[in-house]
Amino acid sequence: MNLLGILILIALCGCSERKSIDSETKLWPEIEPFQTGYLKVSDIHEIYYELSGNPDGIPVFVIHGGPGAGCFPIMRRFFNPEKYLIVMHDQRGCGKSKPNAELRENNTQELVKDIERLRAYLNLDKVVLFGGSWGSTLSLIYAESYPENISAMVLRGIWLETSEEDDKLYEMLEYHFPELVQPFIGSFPDSTYGFNSSDIFRLFQLENESARNNYMKQFEKLAAKASKICANDKAIDDYIESEENFRQIYTMQLVSFHYYANDCFLERGRILRDIGKIPEVPVTIVHGRYDMMTAPSAAYNLHKGIPGSKLKIMEEAGHSMFEKPITEELVLAMEVLETISD
Repeated sequence: MNLLGILILIALCGCSERKSIDSETKLWPEIEPFQTGYLKVSDIHEIYYELSGNPDGIPVFVIHGGPGAGCFPIMRRFFNPEKYLIVMHDQRGCGKSKPNAELRENNTQELVKDIERLRAYLNLDKVVLFGGSWGSTLSLIYAESYPENISAMVLRGIWLETSEEDDKLYEMLEYHFPELVQPFIGSFPDSTYGFNSSDIFRLFQLENESARNNYMKQFEKLAAKASKICANDKAIDDYIESEENFRQIYTMQLVSFHYYANDCFLERGRILRDIGKIPEVPVTIVHGRYDMMTAPSAAYNLHKGIPGSKLKIMEEAGHSMFEKPITEELVLAMEVLETISD
């Protein structure tokens, strides 16, 4: 058995801390941050950050998805709080960062610089990057831009921002969710709108507030359905129809399509082109077999591009980090890293 296999066996069978993981959710217990604050990163933007876990632990940066989703308290629970210093921040324009839904000076290059600004501000050395979906994209670009500052990566739901991924996304949604996509398309104001990022972004900027909000809710339902194999329709409807939740939906959809309509402010193929800049550190790639939002082929291509990386395609799982097989694999990956660090 190779070293990695031995470490996995130790994590599965020999870690006494594993008894602290909730048997139902497979996550660590709830914790509260010991420090929160704002970091001013431009004349316009202040990003919210929080620290939890062990102040002297292994620094792990949680890079959230979206773009525009923000971090949530449950994300702290993927890490052993005795072993990790858990650093979470909301990217520009979303979550608790200020101003909310601000699109000016909001692009991929600045988000990557913000990660570095926060690392330097907190006076941390090398960090683990824990990123999913859009967070995997940002993590990879950060690793290529600041390779000297990372110690490991655990990535989920890989999005490499290639033309092939863009083309397939809308095709797959239309093919697998016709009962949601076709009424959505049928409600477009006129024939100048199509089912693509640029035109959906136009819909989300309509002056008619009622129509704009309705389009956002429709797409939110589609995205929620597509993110899990067994999505709960009632829970999705209850969430979308809650006025309290709409601020988050509005921010998420507006910021997301600001990025999508601009090709995520990235040169196509740039991530795989520069993949050789990533240093030889432990890299774990986790992807759902039936992910409708990001393609397993992207995870495989990334795995091929990073020698020594570990690829886990999870059966009976889609895109969400909260589907049981993906949750378990992410928690395990972090346990393996803490064993390596010891």
